[in-house]
Amino acid sequence: MRVWRPGRPCPVARMLLHRRRGAGDPTYHLDDTGRHWRGVRTPEGPATLVVRARAADGEVHAEAWGPGAGWVLESVPGLLGADDDPSGFEPRHPVLVEAWRRYGEVRIGRSGLVMESLVPAILEQKVTGQEAFAGFRMLVHRYGEPAPGAGPRGRRLWVQPTPDRLRTIPSWEWLRMHVDPARSRTLVQAARVADSLERTAGLPHDEADRRMRSLPGIGVWTSAEVRQRAHGDPDAVSFGDYHVAKDIGWALTGTPFDDEQLEEFLEPWRPHRGRVQALVGVAGLHRPRRGARMAPRTHLPATVTRRV
Repeated sequence: MRVWRPGRPCPVARMLLHRRRGAGDPTYHLDDTGRHWRGVRTPEGPATLVVRARAADGEVHAEAWGPGAGWVLESVPGLLGADDDPSGFEPRHPVLVEAWRRYGEVRIGRSGLVMESLVPAILEQKVTGQEAFAGFRMLVHRYGEPAPGAGPRGRRLWVQPTPDRLRTIPSWEWLRMHVDPARSRTLVQAARVADSLERTAGLPHDEADRRMRSLPGIGVWTSAEVRQRAHGDPDAVSFGDYHVAKDIGWALTGTPFDDEQLEEFLEPWRPHRGRVQALVGVAGLHRPRRGARMAPRTHLPATVTRRV
């Protein structure tokens, strides 16, 4: 067990739920007492981690089981933003100033686990959330493993597949999980160089971005999604996302942006551009949703145009 005293308000739920891939994520469970359970594959093996905030005492309590228990307990402060320094960030815009006052400083956590964030990010490339989350659930249940030790009662907690296992999944099995060839090819290629990708967690953010994007199928959007979670990069912005540019533009100017407009608008906040995106998200600011939701695909086209 580990007791961590951050010395500041620490919104455990807000920071950890950012890592959940849909309500049915088999590697994540939030129980009715407010404890966050995670199945994690660490460099030392699989682990079950449970984290609970004790706000009245200014403490965060964590327990872990399995071969990776020691590693994952050591990672808890970084996961909750201890390695992030927001001191150079100035909200500037009145909307951001009010959000900062209301919700407190927004920190970017880091897991240090690149493949853990990269696999679901690739699955989420240019598909509906419903389709991506379903594919992730099938992948974990079919090729992952049950998390070790104590788990939440009434629900089995799972750990993502190893890179070795990902490399051996045949093409027709990816299709059965509704993962098209473009995404499955990227996943298999990433699994082949998983060790190199994991080492980017210790590199400067710009170099980590360059190395990840050197892999075919990993572009600006995917790299940013991974760096936000695995690297703790406060400058990572999800350019290419269907909603992000539109929502930030609407929230801060009343007019939805495209990616070029967003990039120009955020430049004064460098190297904290991702913190602006995170703050807008924490405040729940987004343009009104008037249209019908995009329906999941019922077939897999031979080629797709997609964010990467």
